Amino acid sequence: MKAGGPLDEATARDGLLALSRLAARTAETLSQEIEGVAALVCRSLEGGGRLFFCGNGGSAADAQHLAAEYVVRFQWDRRPLPALALTTDSSVLTAGANDLGFEQVFARQVRALAREGDVLFLHSTSGESPNLLLAAQAAREVGATTVALLARGGGRLRERVDHALVVPTDVTARAQELHLAIGHLICQIVDRSAAGGDQEGGAAR
Repeated sequence: MKAGGPLDEATARDGLLALSRLAARTAETLSQEIEGVAALVCRSLEGGGRLFFCGNGGSAADAQHLAAEYVVRFQWDRRPLPALALTTDSSVLTAGANDLGFEQVFARQVRALAREGDVLFLHSTSGESPNLLLAAQAAREVGATTVALLARGGGRLRERVDHALVVPTDVTARAQELHLAIGHLICQIVDRSAAGGDQEGGAAR
C-alpha cells in the first residue's frame, strides 16, 4: 500500500484526536493530584530527598527519560537534582534476576538505596507487575513515598502506593503517552521551583 494516502491521514488524525480526548479527560480527573505530587517532590528535594523511577518495557524507557530530566535539566537552568532510574544497571538487573528472581530486581535496589524522605515513581499500565508490587512494598518498609502512574483501573498497585495517578484508558500506548506527559508536567513544576531558588537558575531553554 502506498504511504501518505487518505487512509494514512485518517488514521493519523483519528489517533491524535483520540489522544487529545484522553488528555482532556485526564486533565479533568487528575490535574489536582498531579500538582499535589509535584509539591510532594519539591518538598522531598528541598529536604535532601532523592527520586527513583522504575517500570518495565516502554515504562522503563519513561522511567529513564524522566530521571534524566531531573539530573540534567528540563526547561530551566538550575542545580542538578538527584534522580535515578532503577532500570539502567545491567549488572544489578541481571544478577538480581539470576540470583533472586526478576520479581526482585527493583525491590532489592529500593532496599539498598532508598530512605525516608525519598520518592519512588512506579510506571505501569497494568498495575499488576510483580516486580513493581514488591518495589512498592520495599519502599514502604524503608519509609519512602510511592507514586504510581497507572491505567486500566490501576490494578493491585493502586492500593499499595501513597499516590496513584490512574489514566482513564485500557490502551497501553495511550497510557504510556499520558504517563510521560504527566511526568513532564511534574518535572516542569519542580524545575521552575528549583530554578527560582538557585543562584544559577532562571534561564529557560
